[in-house]
Amino acid sequence: MENLLAIRQLQPHTAEPAAIRKLLGAARRNLADARVDHISPDNRFDAAYKCVMQCAMLGLWARGYRTSTSQPGHHQTAIQCLVHTMGVAKDDIIVLDALRRQRNVTDYEGDPVSEATLAEALVQAAKLLAHTETWLRANRPDTIGDT
Repeated sequence: MENLLAIRQLQPHTAEPAAIRKLLGAARRNLADARVDHISPDNRFDAAYKCVMQCAMLGLWARGYRTSTSQPGHHQTAIQCLVHTMGVAKDDIIVLDALRRQRNVTDYEGDPVSEATLAEALVQAAKLLAHTETWLRANRPDTIGDT
């Protein structure tokens, strides 16, 4: 993490507990939206991916960092930091990074999201959100609320 600070991929950041609770609430809402069947697979995938990114940001914020959004690759940085911020398994990070790449293809090239990819995004977003809530409860109990 210190190396990422040195190359300005990360910045020091102090997030108030209320801000963390607010972002956690947004992640929960995005996962709920991703589960709405009558929305297109592309938009459901996008909502699931937003949940993943919000969880990654929560890990950074809870540890006193944020990504530098002026630097390219801030989504990739946030996902790859999950191993350090909240102890997410490297195998899970590989899958999350594949979802990030799919998101880029969908957003920037217009490729549709397959049902299998959507299903995986839903599983991964739910898994990461549960992990994030458990980690916050154990490590930053001041940030958990009924959002």
